[in-house]
Amino acid sequence: MLRFRVALVPLACAAALACSPALDWREFQPESSGVVVAFPCKPDRHQRAVKLAGHSLDMRMLTCSAADLRFVLIHADVAAPAEVGAALAELRTLAIGNLAGGEVDRQPLQVPGMTPNDEASRIRFTGRLPDGSVRQQQAAFFARGLRVYQASVVGERFEAETVEPFFAALRLPS
Repeated sequence: MLRFRVALVPLACAAALACSPALDWREFQPESSGVVVAFPCKPDRHQRAVKLAGHSLDMRMLTCSAADLRFVLIHADVAAPAEVGAALAELRTLAIGNLAGGEVDRQPLQVPGMTPNDEASRIRFTGRLPDGSVRQQQAAFFARGLRVYQASVVGERFEAETVEPFFAALRLPS
């Protein structure tokens, strides 16, 4: 009887690991970002100057990897209201270009608390990295005031329900 119980312990541990979620979603509001987001892992923070909408901008990025997927939230502030639409369009073009994207499914986007903009959208597409490997990407582009955002998930392959919690959690509280 003791031998039978000892043999069950490794099986129980293996079953528990097999059932544990690969994506452990946690909602938080990164300081100074103005957005609430859910990440399935602890994101790293990066900051760099980028050229966007004809200006050098301070871009902040949160990124983490889980279940062979990369989750990214980017935000930057433009100088004038007239630059918001152009910055969103340029972020979208850059995202597609980074993966040499093919056919893009683009849908209008509404994020609670966002400033309405014709360039706010969510895209889905498949593209290739410079080494030729295939990647899928889903990305959302939106703004509040002069701040533009890009939320993206990139991976070799994923199902919509795997990444939907990331996009569904996006909101801009007042």
